Amino acid sequence: MSLTTNPNDEGLKQVRPDGQQSVYLVLSEEERAKGFVRPMRRSYVHVGARPTHPLRDLTSEELERYRQFGYVKFEPFPESESPVTGRFWTAAQLKERCNSVTTMGQSLAETYARDPKFYGGTFCCHCGAHFPVAEFVWEGTNEVVGS
Repeated sequence: MSLTTNPNDEGLKQVRPDGQQSVYLVLSEEERAKGFVRPMRRSYVHVGARPTHPLRDLTSEELERYRQFGYVKFEPFPESESPVTGRFWTAAQLKERCNSVTTMGQSLAETYARDPKFYGGTFCCHCGAHFPVAEFVWEGTNEVVGS
């Protein structure tokens, strides 16, 4: 795996047999040298997507209406947080992920520390795939990666 500061690098689109990209985008050394807005951490844990509000069972009408999607729970959102009423969850979505730790290189870690929202997804070494950063927490914390 190699690194680039060029967002148009063709290697960013190439995936290796192990699931990682051939090339990863990082902020330039000059940008990273400006300082970090978050602590510099190198390891994160794959915990999966988690509801933020209490879940409720589906009504019989909801079970029938959404059967083809496999929904099992509903997460109502408070009116103050969203104009949308909530989110339906499947059993697979509610299942915890592998809980494995992935450790990244220094330049990637510094990029996260300088600009926590730089990446939308990150790699899980155990699962061998990329997932949204919201499915990961920094090792030893409950802090979501990318927040």
